[in-house]
Amino acid sequence: MAGPDTIQVFVPLKVRKKNGRPKILPPADYLPSEDNTQDPHILRAIGRAWAWRRRMEAGEFSTVRDLAIAVNLAERHVSRQLRLAYLAPEVLKRLVFRREVSAVTIMQLSECAGLPWANQAGVAFGEPN
Repeated sequence: MAGPDTIQVFVPLKVRKKNGRPKILPPADYLPSEDNTQDPHILRAIGRAWAWRRRMEAGEFSTVRDLAIAVNLAERHVSRQLRLAYLAPEVLKRLVFRREVSAVTIMQLSECAGLPWANQAGVAFGEPN
């Protein structure tokens, strides 16, 4: 006698609403894999920040406010993201070329840009100083 043509798989996930949208949550005992990958949002934000920096240095915009109006984003958001163009060369090399995983969020990375270059890698990658 032949078995059924289909199988049933049970995956213990929970669906919760977050900001009015359904969000799938993993089980409570789930441990993410060790081989994390670079967050594409960080790479995109760095690329955007460098493009904005080049446009401002070329004289296309004289203020952050003019740039924010042109790209149709909030001035505060543009100002915060623009800081990513001033990260230390070592941090940029590790993020962009080596694709190392950042230990912080984009917001924390933009705040890190205000630190001295020698301290930025420690903050960005969670290394002790």
